[in-house]
Amino acid sequence: MIAVRGLLKSYGGRVVLDGIDLDVPAGSIFALLGPNGAGKTTTVNILTTLVRPDAGHLRVAGADPVTDPDAVRRAIGVTGQFAAVDGLLTGTENLILMADLHHLGRREGRRRATELIAQFDLTDAANRPAATYSGGMRRRLDIAMGLVATPRIVFLDEPTTGLDPRARRAVWDTVRALAAAGVTILLTTQYLEEADQLADRIAVLHAGRIVASGTPAELKRLVPGGHVTLTFLDTADVTTAARALDLGAPGDGLTLDVPSDGSVHSLRTLLATLDSTGVQIDGLSVHTPDLDDVFLALTAKEPVP
Repeated sequence: MIAVRGLLKSYGGRVVLDGIDLDVPAGSIFALLGPNGAGKTTTVNILTTLVRPDAGHLRVAGADPVTDPDAVRRAIGVTGQFAAVDGLLTGTENLILMADLHHLGRREGRRRATELIAQFDLTDAANRPAATYSGGMRRRLDIAMGLVATPRIVFLDEPTTGLDPRARRAVWDTVRALAAAGVTILLTTQYLEEADQLADRIAVLHAGRIVASGTPAELKRLVPGGHVTLTFLDTADVTTAARALDLGAPGDGLTLDVPSDGSVHSLRTLLATLDSTGVQIDGLSVHTPDLDDVFLALTAKEPVP
């Protein structure tokens, strides 16, 4: 649904995007993860026709944002970093305003506003000025406004910045529901847990380059430190297993930590080795690096040219 090849953008001689590639399948949640200044918002602005790229081949819903921006705009919804609701209007009036801007017609616009008010759990506040809404309610209304025209792709630029944990989880539930309904979502975030919770795939953007991409599980396997903890019933089994796995002399206790990337293949190999020795395992747990470890490792230094 979104395809990017060789995207370049500079401002005043400073390179912001240095040839990035992205692929976002239809109906998926794709997270663009990176620190402040990495180029996340610039990427979104280019894909949503707000900024022209310096170079690159782009397709959003099959259209080129540069040569056919109207086709892209008809297919997308956008929620920026800051809620763009009008505080003087009620929740319903904000949605009707968006419907009017999309030329939906009076009857269809009001029907769509009523539908979204219910979908985003804003019924009790529908006729209150948006200025009286909590941060989480304003954010839900903001996302709803981006959905008035029933877009096929939704861009969410750091949608939960500044929200408390309860409000953040409410937005997460909204994002999951959109994806379940077949909407394609490109999400930018600085919150590692958010990317881990929501995304089917993640790209880590650092200093204008994609330094890694993959599923959350694939990214976690990029960082060393993963291991499998084995628990045994007696010390004889611990000694036998340590010898079979070439771990050296075991310490005291009934557990062994075996280096592993946590993949199914490595676990099968480990268990086959243990089965061949005849030892009995009382328990097994897999420990892999989290996205915090991945993020810190990948953004610790400038990417190699």
